[in-house]
Amino acid sequence: MNKSNRITLWLGVTLVASLLLLMLVSLAYVPYGVNEMDIAGRLQAPGPEHLLGTDQFGRDILSRVMEGTQTAFAVGAVSVAIGLAGGFLIGSLAGYLGQWADELLMRLVDALMAFPGILLSLIFVSIFKPSLFQTMIAIGLLSVPSFARVIRSGFLQLKEAEFVKAARGMGAGHASVIVRHIVPNMLSSVIVTASLSFSTAILVEAALSYLGLGVQPPDPSWGRMLNESQSYIGKAPWFTLAPGILITVTVLGFNLLGDGIRDLRDRRA
Repeated sequence: MNKSNRITLWLGVTLVASLLLLMLVSLAYVPYGVNEMDIAGRLQAPGPEHLLGTDQFGRDILSRVMEGTQTAFAVGAVSVAIGLAGGFLIGSLAGYLGQWADELLMRLVDALMAFPGILLSLIFVSIFKPSLFQTMIAIGLLSVPSFARVIRSGFLQLKEAEFVKAARGMGAGHASVIVRHIVPNMLSSVIVTASLSFSTAILVEAALSYLGLGVQPPDPSWGRMLNESQSYIGKAPWFTLAPGILITVTVLGFNLLGDGIRDLRDRRA
């Protein structure tokens, strides 16, 4: 692994760890109540009392962006879990069984990928009542095709490997071959996909919340905060900068982490 790749990996680790620390701190402490209003102190500039200023209702922006990290990580984690579960089911069946099962399942995946992901999410949350739960499900379904393709590829490569054939020759059943020999050897690819899907989930959630179809007020969400701040961008730019920077840093961090892990895996391959 060259110096550039090491920098990419460690920068990703640093950014993600910092955001995770901020999220953990927000579970125990925020400077003010996230919905605590102070109309007399609305749109205050950053200062000793409010480090990132206040919004149009006088709510502390630092407290809201801190709690917004909980929303971001919850959406990312649940969405990736849904995508991984669905993708593993489809990808493993397609890759291990092959033939007609592979053809049928992958045509289904191709059909899902033919539609823009954000459009599918918009349709889903528009049909059902917009909420954090619905947003998680919509984004999770969006990530299923990515996991399915990666897992199918891993099964196709590994099921004919010599060590897998040896395990079968020694009497190992299908479940044992999959759990003990195939899955452990494709974990790095899945981790990279999970990291990139995590950043995509956060970005899509921010977009849906910005459009009013994700997290509903008064709950804090970075995308919702961007929507609320656009009317005050000239008068109170700090209102826009705080959630915007956090969205950028979070997406960048997980993308760098995924790229770094992929480079590390390629070096070891």
